[in-house]
Amino acid sequence: MSDAGVQRAAIMMLALGADEAAEVMKYLGPREVQKLGAAMSSMKAVQSEELEAVLEKFTVETEQNTSFGLDSDEYIRDVLTKALGDDKATSLINRILGTRDASGIESLKWMDSQSVADLIRNEHPQIIATILVHLERYHACEVLNHFTERLRNDVVLRIATLDGVQPAALRELNEVLTKLLTGNENVKKKPMGGVRTAAEILNFMGGENESSVMDNLKRHDSDMAQKIMDEMFVFENILDIEDRGIQTMLREVQSETLIVALKGASQELRDKIFKNMSQRAAEMMRDDLESKGPVRLSEVEAQQKEILQVVRRLADEGQIVLGGKGEDTYV
Repeated sequence: MSDAGVQRAAIMMLALGADEAAEVMKYLGPREVQKLGAAMSSMKAVQSEELEAVLEKFTVETEQNTSFGLDSDEYIRDVLTKALGDDKATSLINRILGTRDASGIESLKWMDSQSVADLIRNEHPQIIATILVHLERYHACEVLNHFTERLRNDVVLRIATLDGVQPAALRELNEVLTKLLTGNENVKKKPMGGVRTAAEILNFMGGENESSVMDNLKRHDSDMAQKIMDEMFVFENILDIEDRGIQTMLREVQSETLIVALKGASQELRDKIFKNMSQRAAEMMRDDLESKGPVRLSEVEAQQKEILQVVRRLADEGQIVLGGKGEDTYV
């Protein structure tokens, strides 16, 4: 969500009132709640024209949908408290959470990363890996950064090779955490862990820690390490790169490569690419895309991968900042 989008959402939440805002916010993820709560707490007086514009935009967009289609129960108590302050957040938290169970692994989601790390660092690395795949990816990464290098490398390797979590394993976590969770032996294991999960966690790491983890993975299984690297930054993630980085990337990519790659891209990503070209170049690219016939998916993926290799190199050289690497700032 862009800064402008966060501001519009904050205005919308304030306009709704506490009860309705609580119902909306309980469907948001932790990072969304953090950004939105901070924007709400720092909101200045809003001009009536600005409020009307936000409400009109909201009406237009929602009329195009039958429902919001949200299906998340993630909501972080301490993040909202930090964003709004104890007094402002208390009633909102109570409305959102109600009598919701916050035991077991769920309780870890409300804890800061240092506390989680202190709680689980002495457990078996396989237990730690099983716990971390239940956390938000950025949260799991923060916990990993509090471990020793040896433990961090071992745990990420186990996450990458984890192909699921049996209900019996969940009960083992209950014992480790001295909490109560329910399990059913007849239920199929939950699809947690694996290459994609490891990649999503490593996307937030960066620096020497990431290099050390990747070196360890390569020594253990070079093919798996490559799969993780391929998953760490997918083509649509280019949306998260700032405009200056997009312009740097475009100087390194051949036009024909970009045309084929964009055949399999979303309209949002295409628009971002066009926005960072000159008007003439963008018009030519649009014409080329429209005139180019069907392209095999394998060819599209090959060209996208070539562009991703360029992006990764530029990121390693410090010329661009990948969106998954955290909230970098410039001074």
